[in-house]
Amino acid sequence: MIPDTSKPSFTQLLNLAAEKLGAKVLSCSDDFFAEKENLIKDGRGIFIPDKYTDRGKWMDGWESRRKRTPGNDWCILKLGTPGKIKGVDIDTHHFLGNHPPFASIEAVVSDTNATEEILNLPGTKWMEILPKSPLNPGSQNFFEIKNENIFTHLRLNIFPDGGVARLKVYGDVYKNWNEVKKDETVDLASALIGAKAILCNDMFFSHMDNLLMPGRGINMGDGWETKRNRTPGNRDWVIIRLAHTGSIDKILVDTCHFKGNYPDACSIEGCMITMEDEINITSSSITWKEFLPKQKLQADHEHHFEKEITSSEPFTHIRLFMYPDGGISRLRLFGRIK
Repeated sequence: MIPDTSKPSFTQLLNLAAEKLGAKVLSCSDDFFAEKENLIKDGRGIFIPDKYTDRGKWMDGWESRRKRTPGNDWCILKLGTPGKIKGVDIDTHHFLGNHPPFASIEAVVSDTNATEEILNLPGTKWMEILPKSPLNPGSQNFFEIKNENIFTHLRLNIFPDGGVARLKVYGDVYKNWNEVKKDETVDLASALIGAKAILCNDMFFSHMDNLLMPGRGINMGDGWETKRNRTPGNRDWVIIRLAHTGSIDKILVDTCHFKGNYPDACSIEGCMITMEDEINITSSSITWKEFLPKQKLQADHEHHFEKEITSSEPFTHIRLFMYPDGGISRLRLFGRIK
């Protein structure tokens, strides 16, 4: 899958503010027209011309009323996981005559269970990571963030009021691996601790990142699904950077919701490379070792593999094959760090 070069490179990173990752919108100054919770939903938002509520036009985003007093509107959210923020997308999709002209973002590191009351205390040390910046209507407004601090919560400020469809916060997950014991079992393919899908040959129907999200898929769109392939002997693939170098003891391949379009079979192989080698991940210079031979799959089913695993070697990256095509909802790789 060729990266979209029309967008900044930071959009290839994980969206730390994704609802499916566990992000939550805690509070806002006003969401009279459209609920604050829409900010962290998937996609860019939709528009239904003739849909209205008793408060006015229905909008798929966060929209405050027209401000008639001094000040500005704001919204506080908790990231799905602590991390370093590399860039943001303040998306005003479908907000044309009602978008905010400007926005800024502040961030803080706090207890992940901090309440909105605690975060709004005068002593809370918010740090501005995006100064007041102009927004275009109906657009993805991308901003690079140059800050190496770890944050847990954000405050989006809009000036003075208006609507934002989505807020995407791209960055790197922070995990303190010193707290993880060598014999402790962790899911090395969990996005919550830093695993990342970095490349695949196809994701026509749904994104490869879904494989690593917490929980089970909520529907067929919440997984990794490729188009129908008519090439004899085809196999589709995705490469995942593990959260940490480790050996894998148990595997879960979940085809939840995939019924008429689940893969016939799958296999998995791994390699040991540096981050610098990722640029050559598909070249013949990379040595891959199969540790899960080809296994038959069923529709809408959790497949557990343990005795089928043929290697206890440590890996940094894995490549999941599915034969010949189809959809997988989640992949779990339980093991120990090395």
